[in-house]
Amino acid sequence: MTTVDLLDVAAAARWIHARGAERIIGELIDALAVDFRRWPDLDKRERVASHSRDGVIELMPASDGATYGFKYVNGHPTNPARGFQTVTAFGVLADVHNGYPTFLAEMTLLTALRTAATSGLAARALARPDARTLALVGTGSQAEFQALGMRAALGVTHLRAWDVDPAAREKFLRNARALGFEVHEATSAADAVAGADVVTTCTADKRNATVLTADMLAAAAPGVHVNAIGGDCPGKTELDAAILTAPGTAVVVEYTPQTRIEGEIQQLAPDFPVTELWEILVGDAAGRTSPDQVTVFDSVGFAVEDWSALRYVHDAVRRDPWAADLLQRVDLVAEPADPKDLWSLVAVPALAPTVS
Repeated sequence: MTTVDLLDVAAAARWIHARGAERIIGELIDALAVDFRRWPDLDKRERVASHSRDGVIELMPASDGATYGFKYVNGHPTNPARGFQTVTAFGVLADVHNGYPTFLAEMTLLTALRTAATSGLAARALARPDARTLALVGTGSQAEFQALGMRAALGVTHLRAWDVDPAAREKFLRNARALGFEVHEATSAADAVAGADVVTTCTADKRNATVLTADMLAAAAPGVHVNAIGGDCPGKTELDAAILTAPGTAVVVEYTPQTRIEGEIQQLAPDFPVTELWEILVGDAAGRTSPDQVTVFDSVGFAVEDWSALRYVHDAVRRDPWAADLLQRVDLVAEPADPKDLWSLVAVPALAPTVS
């Protein structure tokens, strides 16, 4: 009988707590860098999205010809008001050779880790090496992970945080200080951005919005790096277009065909010039060219990142002797003795379930 490894929410939470979220994010940054450097060899495509008035449900597939993976994820901005999470997810790995699934994992927690790691990877390539102050515009579910990602990548020590929701701000202040950060509770987005070396925008409203203006950014530190991660579907933006089009600004994306539809650059002409992150990592394109240059990572979240994260966590959990018991084994593959006789599984009474 072929069984599939399963990492559920409780097991994932235990593993992350024991191994350490910041350590995991740092390891994920390195794992992502390896996979981004083989970008041209990977099977990639835009996410398959089903939009409704309430939100979006998406499938995100990727493969290297040996291992296939996909993530199921939703994004429902009004969920917290109804007692639900904005984002939930699970992911699957499969063996391309026979198509059998090999790993099934919760990905709500893992998505937060991989998003922070992707931000960290981009910041490592684009931000000034001496960047130590991070402004967070949006302090929801992703914020603590983003802070840890920037500390892992850059050594960030100071945070300036703003959210329109006072409860979200208070939650973040409490958690971030417990994680060892010095935190300034900003009075506005403009106050958060003032003097910052890196600015992360991470808001959930599914609409065209401008949470960061060019005037706000002018008050940031010279050579600021903008990490825009909230614009992740058509009709949803966070940045003033003038930030993107300012002379000398470098705009970097994950996968151009998807970002043209979903990212901040959906506001601009289809031929607006951008660089993909992998091009910088392999040396085919320049990233930051001067200490005072403004850089923007227009990140929408891409399937390769989830595929990398699934492979990383599956390997890491199996490698840790203490963590092996966290994996459950589930029977998801119907395997009759004769591969052409599927009927045999329901024809033999001993194998059939009892129906009351």
